[in-house]
Amino acid sequence: MKSILSKLIIASLVFTTLVSCKSNPAESPEHKAMVAEHEVMMKTHEEMEKKHATMNDDHGSMVSSHKDLENDSLHVVNEKAHASILGLHTSLVEKHKNLIATHKALEEKHLTGEISLEQMVKDHEELKKQHQEMLDEHSKMVKEHQKIKSEDSEMIKEDTKTKEQ
Repeated sequence: MKSILSKLIIASLVFTTLVSCKSNPAESPEHKAMVAEHEVMMKTHEEMEKKHATMNDDHGSMVSSHKDLENDSLHVVNEKAHASILGLHTSLVEKHKNLIATHKALEEKHLTGEISLEQMVKDHEELKKQHQEMLDEHSKMVKEHQKIKSEDSEMIKEDTKTKEQ
């Protein structure tokens, strides 16, 4: 009886192992969620790059509009603040690009079986946390950019009124 029972246990373990080894990692809900998250990251990155291009254009316009002004010192301070945000934003875009590459590599490692589902989930949670931090940082930069742009616009209006008087 023990012999039959032990053979059944061994057979069921072998069967379970074979079935679990043949399952496709890409079919797991966790892997599918990671792929969907990657698409979101890609779209977010496209938006970041568009915002960055707009910031660059705004900076060029700001500098150009200041060159004919007499009392330029306040505008120069604004330009420097804007240039600083632009530099930080450039770094953020690069960090985000690296995060996307890391995310894609994680997807590939899980797909090929190089890492387990558990490790993929753990690493993915960390990447999601980093992504959210980057989104928060980006949001703050966009707000600061708008503030500087608005302040600059107000200063130019005041300078124009002063010239007309």
